[in-house]
Amino acid sequence: MKKILFTLLVVSVLSVISDKAFAQFEKGDKLLNAGINLGGTYGGGGIGLGASFEGGVHDFISVGGQFDFMHWGYGGGIYNYGWSYNFINIAARGSYHYGKHFLKIDNLDLYAGPALGYRIASSSYDGVGYDAYGSGVFFGAFAGARYYFKPNLGVFAEVGYNAAALKAGIAFKF
Repeated sequence: MKKILFTLLVVSVLSVISDKAFAQFEKGDKLLNAGINLGGTYGGGGIGLGASFEGGVHDFISVGGQFDFMHWGYGGGIYNYGWSYNFINIAARGSYHYGKHFLKIDNLDLYAGPALGYRIASSSYDGVGYDAYGSGVFFGAFAGARYYFKPNLGVFAEVGYNAAALKAGIAFKF
């Protein structure tokens, strides 16, 4: 059984990476990232989910939006107390795709840019809500990479001061 599963895994991986991918960013591309957020930028760790969508308006520039949810907290323990922080970020974002200036790797897209949006924050300690961070306008900056296994399917990772210190997941190109 293990040999059969291993063979299926190898065949699946080879079929995914066997097609030639053309992923250098171009005007008109529509990009969707969906994945997990790790490490909150608002004073703590945390984990969350996020997605971003951008459309190419120039050979090197894309604009769009993002939605992210982050949570971190602690509950229970011997003294039965806990705290919780939740953040929802809705933002506009833009990216400059600089990879094709100096890379000849077709299936790698390097990009960086700013995000500007609104953060909805909520927090509680022992079940009582309080305003630890406050909701309001936020500014973020990020740098990322997309690596495509197929012409329209790949993985992405972003670092920076945005909704999370690290974002990673699956990337789609339409």
